[in-house]
Amino acid sequence: MRRAFLTFFYTGLLPYAPGTWGTIAGALIALVILHFLTPETLILGAILLTIIAIKEIDKQEKLTGIHDASEIVIDEVAGVWVALAMSGATITQIIFSIIYFRIFDIWKPSFIGRIDRDVKGGLGVMGDDILAGIVAGVCSAGTFQVLAHFAHF
Repeated sequence: MRRAFLTFFYTGLLPYAPGTWGTIAGALIALVILHFLTPETLILGAILLTIIAIKEIDKQEKLTGIHDASEIVIDEVAGVWVALAMSGATITQIIFSIIYFRIFDIWKPSFIGRIDRDVKGGLGVMGDDILAGIVAGVCSAGTFQVLAHFAHF
């Protein structure tokens, strides 16, 4: 059960770029949530996922001795949910949110990288992706607003 949760229904076990697969799977579920519910629900879902994931990642790391194993993608799911909840659900905003999230999650600039390097356990695994989601959400919303102003979306 823990493995299904941490790999987000085993998408983290797909070959090549498991974080990207986790992000895409998370974004698809987020779109369903946003279709029927509100962005606030998505944020609350991300918070709930994060709380549960921190504890489960801690248990998994103790069991395996591996910090931030590549197949664990629940952090990408929570991060992209934050980005999408902040940005919006038009196709353009979805694409921007996913792209910006992956950029910040891989690049890990500034405080995002500091969390990744300095915070151990589940909090570190989840923390950098939540911060990447926040930054991605701001960038996506900002980019969309600039484009909307000039292109009159």
